[in-house]
Amino acid sequence: MRTDLDPADLGARQFYKLMTATVVPRPIAWVSSRSAAGVDNLAPHSFFTVSCVDPPMMQFTSVGTKDSLRNIRATGEFVICLAGEPMFEKINATATDFPAEISEFAAVGLTSEPSRTVAPFRVAESPVAFECRLERDLELGDSTVVIGRVLHAAVDEDVFVVDERGNSLPAIEKLRPLARLGRNEWSTIGEVLSITRIAHQDWPGHFTPPGP
Repeated sequence: MRTDLDPADLGARQFYKLMTATVVPRPIAWVSSRSAAGVDNLAPHSFFTVSCVDPPMMQFTSVGTKDSLRNIRATGEFVICLAGEPMFEKINATATDFPAEISEFAAVGLTSEPSRTVAPFRVAESPVAFECRLERDLELGDSTVVIGRVLHAAVDEDVFVVDERGNSLPAIEKLRPLARLGRNEWSTIGEVLSITRIAHQDWPGHFTPPGP
């Protein structure tokens, strides 16, 4: 049995709660921006993903018009930092609705680190930072999708591991990313599963039930 739910019947707020409780886990973009007046802002956004491979782009969604969106529209620059488990409480603290003239870096006690290609700071405590230039922003109802072209990536050296194929890439157990769930719930990486993709020429047919 399933329960049928109509967004029009539930209303926007309640259906939002349903979506965030079921579209899980959601990676977190810890977005650093700077206002036109020079105030540094930092906030977590959990509607976040990669937008494009070539050229590299990333996107996050601002629900409503928040400081991150205002700053990025004003300056055209931002930094997406990885939200790691050791920073759990401080990441949550940067979601506090501080007045625009207060920097979350100072209020929460985080270390600002100069970026190489944009004005907004990187978070020194975060192992990964993607410096972005605004490519476009797309208004959808009460939300805005912010798409940034990645100009530079800065990754801590100690998170790299060489795998069995000789690729030197950041290891998930060293990154320890956090994700958002529903309600006030967050998640850590938990169990990691590995599986290779099956090429069509190697398809074993084992998912197809035998005929009569």
